[in-house]
Amino acid sequence: MISSPISDKVHSCFVPLIENGDGVMGSSRRILGAFGLLSCLVLSAPAPSAGAAVPAAAREMPRIPFTQRYQSVQHGGLVRASNSAISCRREESPQAEPCAEVKKGAAGTNGDFEMFYDEVDKDPDTYNSTRAELKVPQGAKVSYARLYWGGNLRVGEQKPPEDNGRVLVAEPGGAYKPVLADTVIGHRTDAGSDAYQASADVTPLVRKGGAGMWTVAQLNVAMGHSDVGAWGGWTLVVAYEHPQEPLRRISLWDGFEPLAAGAGEAAAEAVEVAGLDAPPGAAGKAGVVAYDGDRGALGDSLTVTADSGRRINVSDAENPFNDVMNSTITDFGRPGSVRQPENINNLGYDADVFDLSPALSGGARTLNFRFTGESQGQFLGVLFVQTDARR
Repeated sequence: MISSPISDKVHSCFVPLIENGDGVMGSSRRILGAFGLLSCLVLSAPAPSAGAAVPAAAREMPRIPFTQRYQSVQHGGLVRASNSAISCRREESPQAEPCAEVKKGAAGTNGDFEMFYDEVDKDPDTYNSTRAELKVPQGAKVSYARLYWGGNLRVGEQKPPEDNGRVLVAEPGGAYKPVLADTVIGHRTDAGSDAYQASADVTPLVRKGGAGMWTVAQLNVAMGHSDVGAWGGWTLVVAYEHPQEPLRRISLWDGFEPLAAGAGEAAAEAVEVAGLDAPPGAAGKAGVVAYDGDRGALGDSLTVTADSGRRINVSDAENPFNDVMNSTITDFGRPGSVRQPENINNLGYDADVFDLSPALSGGARTLNFRFTGESQGQFLGVLFVQTDARR
């Protein structure tokens, strides 16, 4: 295996907790009090020099260019678990479809509804919590794991940005543990929204917790109604090794880039993934996390160009080529894993995995990913790529 985490001095801290009498999730009130004890985090920029700490004044930035967070060539691959944190409660616009139908996949945008937190943990001390299944194959070893979370802070209420960099996380069957962001947080006030994305290395926690249903709670996101609307969610990206799987190159990129409303190619965001050495006919996939992509607001697209010059529109049955960021959480156009709740239209949160094989038909050493914004704009947060490597 050849791997290269971008920062070798990024740390995550977890406070040991006493479980409650049922042996499950402890009181989040006690956990939130423990947040102040977590002072051992070393903050680092997405692409820092080795060991460089982030000054306190630079902990939030309105724009973070995409940089490579992690890469490896190994027998194994990438998996992810993801869910939105907020959904519609009732219609606010006369033309809005019924909220219940929108959750099932009907067209609808978050600005047409009063939005309210999803809560699945039955803990009275958390104000939002959602779950999703992480499918790490049996017998695999976790190489790297990173949790991303984000949302809109200003809707019918205004959430304090001081809480952007912390969430509660519970592994399958486990108690909540606080997780703090270990890198610069993207935070931008723009056109009526107050959007952010934070992330943390959670490799030790995922190695211990393994496959199953993961829960994320206390994600800082505002509820209510506004023309811009409420959105928010989380995605756990995991690289793993497995001796029986093909040799693959895996790469994880992140940043925080606004895609201007209706600007199309003039404001496209490009990410170049180089050094792939994918043979002709190779298989591959790409995952994207984006915020405030609305179903039915057209103009957003994702294209991939190989160094051979072959260019394809990335799309599938649930993500049309001109509305690719349309509030879905899918794998190759289908529901990928169990989620609680399992809304089809996630009203402003996308975490999709796409088939890259058409772009690799002639082989590729480099792939250029190009994102354009929809008519109302959106925010781009994560890109991860897996391709077959030459043996």
